[in-house]
Amino acid sequence: MRNDMSSSVPPADKPLDGSLSPVQRPLTIMLVAGEASGDQLGGRLMAAIKRKADNVRFIGVGGPRMTGEGMTSLFSMNEMSVMGLAEIVPHIPRLLRRIGETAALALRERPDVVVTIDAPDFSFRVGKKLAGQGIPLVHYVAPSVWAWRPGRARKIAKFLDHLLALLPFEPPYFEKEGLSTTFIGHSAVEERHGGDAVRFRARHGLQATQKVISILPGSRHSEVTRLLPVFADVVSRLHQNHPDYVFVVPTVSKVEQAVQQAVATWPAKAIVVTSDQDRHDAFSASHAALAASGTVSLELGIVGVPHIIGYRLSAASAWIARRLLKVDTVTIINLVLGRKLVPEYLQEECRPDRLYQAMTAIIADGAQRDAQKAGFDEATTLLGFGQTPPSDKAASVVLELALAGRG
Repeated sequence: MRNDMSSSVPPADKPLDGSLSPVQRPLTIMLVAGEASGDQLGGRLMAAIKRKADNVRFIGVGGPRMTGEGMTSLFSMNEMSVMGLAEIVPHIPRLLRRIGETAALALRERPDVVVTIDAPDFSFRVGKKLAGQGIPLVHYVAPSVWAWRPGRARKIAKFLDHLLALLPFEPPYFEKEGLSTTFIGHSAVEERHGGDAVRFRARHGLQATQKVISILPGSRHSEVTRLLPVFADVVSRLHQNHPDYVFVVPTVSKVEQAVQQAVATWPAKAIVVTSDQDRHDAFSASHAALAASGTVSLELGIVGVPHIIGYRLSAASAWIARRLLKVDTVTIINLVLGRKLVPEYLQEECRPDRLYQAMTAIIADGAQRDAQKAGFDEATTLLGFGQTPPSDKAASVVLELALAGRG
């Protein structure tokens, strides 16, 4: 850890006493998010901070969720949304320019704390530029050093003041390097009961007996390009044998057009939704799901939707990943439980025939559905469901660091 500012941070669920609004000027908090999942985390964190403190000003980089909470983004968050080592290369000049602009904003505005959210290729470069400038640095979402590149723990401990971890087994990896780390739980557990299946069916004219199947090809253009043709083949096979199934494709605005164009050619009834509420309603109405790897698996597990994972990287990124990964699963639920509850079909295994067989098994009532549902309850408890909301814990840490810097 580069200084001792984080030594004053109390347990994250400790209540903060008195008004947190400074007398001299608004408390200025800078947040930087680089993709849709980070925007969700940032938005929840901002809302929690506003519940705990008055007279707060937000600056930085974010998406619609964060701008909706009161931030004017320095530039479009979508510019940073690239995936995989091979995919990043063509975007390096622009990313380097945006890194410089983001660091310059912090140095110009002198916020009371900077919170970078996930997107380590961007976030850590910003953090390094701000090291030694007297601005507390917090990173939200611990890098997966338990999966690959364990040396990152020592490197980030040199410039970060505090790390917020989503998974319960992560803090020791960083604390042994001197970086103060708080397990706050996964923010997805905060929205466990956020969907309404009846509302979703009524809005789209669906019968109560019709099975709804969610198809989730990812939130990045590269993911949609690789996965949606494969997933579409699975949809066609399911539709051929079960023409009454309805397919819903929750997506995000930046890839909505590509998804809409692809779905228009499907033989089955398909509904594309983009808003947070529609997404949650769709999940609540879903009988099963086929999803890309990522946080969405946990979101599905939180509402008890049996699902399988299909994923493909570019050939170059996959070659690199195979040589660096130290775990045999990429799904959060599997990692937390220590067993492969959710089936994964990665790279060459991500084929329509394999995915169709697996989907058929989890759609049918039986042992696989029962096992997944029981496992979901176990995993979400480990990830903080029923405890102090993760965003509230994160807000407590961020505010204590911000106020500590004011003396």
